[in-house]
Parts: sequence; C-alpha cells; structure tokens
Amino acid sequence: MPVTAKICGLSTPDTLDAAVQGGASHVGFVFFPPSPRNVGIEQARALAARVPDHVTKVGVFVDPDDALIDAVTAATGIRTLQLHKTAFERVAELDGRGHHVWPAISVKRASDLDESARFAAIPVDRIVYDAKTPDDALLPGGMGLRFDWTMLSGYRHPGPWMLAGGLDPQNVIPAIQMTGARLVDVSSGVESAPGVKDVAKIAAFLKAVAQC
Repeated sequence: MPVTAKICGLSTPDTLDAAVQGGASHVGFVFFPPSPRNVGIEQARALAARVPDHVTKVGVFVDPDDALIDAVTAATGIRTLQLHKTAFERVAELDGRGHHVWPAISVKRASDLDESARFAAIPVDRIVYDAKTPDDALLPGGMGLRFDWTMLSGYRHPGPWMLAGGLDPQNVIPAIQMTGARLVDVSSGVESAPGVKDVAKIAAFLKAVAQC
C-alpha cells in the first residue's frame, strides 16, 4: 500500500496546483478565523473548483457549528471534516449525518493514544494523530510541533489513521518508517512563513513521500 500525503492549509491557486501536480492525495482548507491559514467561503469555493476528482478535499475545523459546515459543504462540495477540539458526541452526530469525519487526537504522551479506541464504536473514517499544543495556544495545530513518533511503533489502531504534527521534507521519511503511517499531513512544514505555503517545499515533501 503506497504512502500518500495531505497538504493542509492551502489558500492560493499556485500552491494548490503544486500540491495536486506533486501527487497529493488530499488537500486541506482551514475554516478557523484565528489561523493564518483560514480561508473564507468564496475563497474556498474558487480553490475547491480547481481540485480534480481523484484528490480528496478536506475541511479543517475547530468545534464547528452546523451553519459553518453547511456553508462550506454547499460552496465547496467538501464532505470530509477534520475535527479538532470537538467532543466525541459531536463527532458521532456529524458522522451520523453522512459526513466523513476525521477526529484529531492531540498527543503528548502514550496514554493520549488510548482516546482513539472510543472512535471504534462510531466508527469514524480516519483518526488524526497530531501533536498537542500548549494549553494557552490559540491554535490546535499547524505550529510545527511534533510528538514522540516511537509511541506509534507497533500501536494497534482501531481503524484508518493519519500522522500529523511537525512533519517536513527532511523528517517525513524517517517518520513514516518509524510509525508505519500510510497517510501523512503537513502544513507549517512546507511554509516560508506562517500561512504562506512554499511551492518548492511542497514539491520536496511530496517527492520524499513518494520514495516510501
């Protein structure tokens, strides 16, 4: 099974095109105003129209309400929701409405991984293991933080999953080898500044993933 990649936090046509042309299997759009990667509905509509059918569009949310999800879905056709800081009951509710849900689990220590077992009962489409940010951080991710990836070595996952947090073109290969991840997610690791994606870094990241 090949390893694939999601380029997250895209906000411009040229970087979106670089992700698609480089072989990304998923592209992510952030709908969270405090984030430097936030996109508005009309901006997302235009970007989503550029995404070919073989690439999955993912909406990245932080405990979203129905109005936001409905607006995004109507404008972009996004049906895959990556959910950060969203209660288990809310994740289950959105799954029951026919969305493809990807709850994010914030990981700092090995015991944090145990939260994934709860989602086997829904079951969700994919679990996102992301690095836990400081308690006072404004953002739940996209800060370039990573957790100890050795904790995932040999871990029995309840279903499909994705590795996120602190990945970049230089460390993604060892991260894949260490964890056995088949889908990896990058955002700040392919940026020249917060929220500013770098076409060359996107290409380098996807080239590295293709080697695995």
